[in-house]
Amino acid sequence: MIRPLRPTPSTLHPGGRKLYQQAAATIAAAIQRGDYRPGQRIPSERELAEEHKVSRPTIREALIALEVTGLVRSRHGSGIFVVDNPPNDTLMLSLDIGAFELTEARRLFEGETAALAAVSISDEDIARLETLVADMERENQEHVSGEHADREFHVVIARATQNSAIVGVVESLWDARYSSPLCAHMLERARSVGVQPRIDEHLDILQALRERDPVAARAAMRDHLARVIEGLLQATEIDTMERTRAELEVKRTALAKRGAV
Repeated sequence: MIRPLRPTPSTLHPGGRKLYQQAAATIAAAIQRGDYRPGQRIPSERELAEEHKVSRPTIREALIALEVTGLVRSRHGSGIFVVDNPPNDTLMLSLDIGAFELTEARRLFEGETAALAAVSISDEDIARLETLVADMERENQEHVSGEHADREFHVVIARATQNSAIVGVVESLWDARYSSPLCAHMLERARSVGVQPRIDEHLDILQALRERDPVAARAAMRDHLARVIEGLLQATEIDTMERTRAELEVKRTALAKRGAV
């Protein structure tokens, strides 16, 4: 059974506002009050997550939202800093949906879609999916902008269910990746560090569909999208770079002292 998707408690504030929006608004207010000065590095994800009592992915979405609105900027290896001339006007923090939230919804919905497709998919659909996996691999090798073959792969599976409502939902979830400024920014950051469609995982989905196995198809799709979430977490990681930079500075200082003896 396909259950309706509902916001989870970790996604929405009791008042209906998304948690990343609430956190972003609080950090923005602190910047505008002068708690964080222009050019100053703001606290780490871990510190902010503890302060706001939310998850680190929520804080990461909040920080990326602030970056999209031009209030902060990231410095690779250093962290997140307030811009030199932060805007004083009211920030537009309602940037729709983040990539974590969207991919979680896809994982729930597309897992059931794959299971339903497995019992009705045609040989023509299987052949089309095989072609799309080859196209995906070529796009990866040629660093083609966008995810044309990847999107079509998932839409073909939705069409195989022979349910137009399911096709509409899958297409709308994919289109939200580009219509949401926050989601598009996060995905662009992931692509900038080399994140690409995962061929092996799509082959696992294809094999389950080829065998007309709904249980395996559901599991393969859910596993694939769980790994997409993990890849986004790694691609947008900031604290790891901060720790690496700090460790290098400590070593550099120690070596300088020894060299001065």
